[in-house]
Amino acid sequence: MVKPAERAEKLLYARNLKMARSAHAYVRGSTAKFYTWLGESRGQIPEGPPVWICGDCHVGNLGPIADAKGRVAVQIRDLDQTVIGNPAHDLIRLGLSLASAARGSDLPGVTTAKILEHLVVGYETALAGKFDSQREKLFRPSGIQKLLSLSIRRRWRHLAQERLETVEPVIPLGRKFWVLTDEERLALADLFQQAEVREALSRFKGRAPSEPIKLIDAAYWVKGCSSLGRMRYAAMVRIGQGANATVCLVDVKEGVTAAAPRQANAAMPRDNAVRVVTGAKALSPHLGDRMIAARLLGSGVILRELMPQDLKIEVNRLSQPEAMGLAAYLAGVVGRAHGRQMDAETRARWLKEFGKAHTLTLDAPSWLWSSVVDLVSVHEAAYLDHCRRFALAAAA
Repeated sequence: MVKPAERAEKLLYARNLKMARSAHAYVRGSTAKFYTWLGESRGQIPEGPPVWICGDCHVGNLGPIADAKGRVAVQIRDLDQTVIGNPAHDLIRLGLSLASAARGSDLPGVTTAKILEHLVVGYETALAGKFDSQREKLFRPSGIQKLLSLSIRRRWRHLAQERLETVEPVIPLGRKFWVLTDEERLALADLFQQAEVREALSRFKGRAPSEPIKLIDAAYWVKGCSSLGRMRYAAMVRIGQGANATVCLVDVKEGVTAAAPRQANAAMPRDNAVRVVTGAKALSPHLGDRMIAARLLGSGVILRELMPQDLKIEVNRLSQPEAMGLAAYLAGVVGRAHGRQMDAETRARWLKEFGKAHTLTLDAPSWLWSSVVDLVSVHEAAYLDHCRRFALAAAA
């Protein structure tokens, strides 16, 4: 049993272990370093229109997301780093993630060039309005279709078995879930009595705001990679009474300062939790409309009910056609998220600016190619150094 006083050391080890598993996994935990490296790259990145961006747009941060009524669509699923910023940053981050996945699949170097070409095609298609909900299926790879089909069929028992390893309404302490302090437990109980939280949760579940809400169980949640080390809790909540009561699992996560660079003079909420929810509503309506910003133990936190339909895209081994198809499709998802925030004139202007600097031999802008190539190089060197330091620390 991990005691609260032992959390920091255990979480640091867990984070370093996750990042050491593969170069692709290392991408997920290196968001802050990504922007430092990007500032040192050779790519002359165009300045896109200021819109809400994901800020950490790697493959694992996209996937099927359900709205409050259970309707499913592939959208951005993690908005911790969201800011009003340069949309080109999301494309470079996604390109790096896909390039790392391709190298982890032992694909030849030319595949990276093909990936970036398809990334550009998918993004430009979305900005041009040809990746809407009616035509999205035309671009959907078979792997994404299988994931969506699985998502739609999932029910509460699947979520409970996957997250909790039990279908009972309890949170079992162990490797994933750690014991709370008395202060944390009391604060979480009070959190679900806050008027805004009660009203929002009741609305999501189709319940009257007057129905009772009670915290049944809670634990500290060891989850994610870049989020390890911040406040994060799993809360089992009951809404209503008797046989008609509804039980739901709520993720409570601390909002922290974003590493992604924001547009100068952009008007954004100062509270990090409010910033995340606001960005989510703009980029991923299915997710944003299910999120609540609140205060817990003096910090801003984001609450979201976990839905069984919410899944992330797992990349293990990719063939070249699969990598290219995935690049085009995910870039389309990101392009639609960016484009819905722009009027027609702004989209057309950004589409023109985005496509500048094509070369005769590569159907991708030179700024995108240079940025991703530079980042792949420095990223792999940093990953190997991370593995060395992790191995030395483990042996000490």
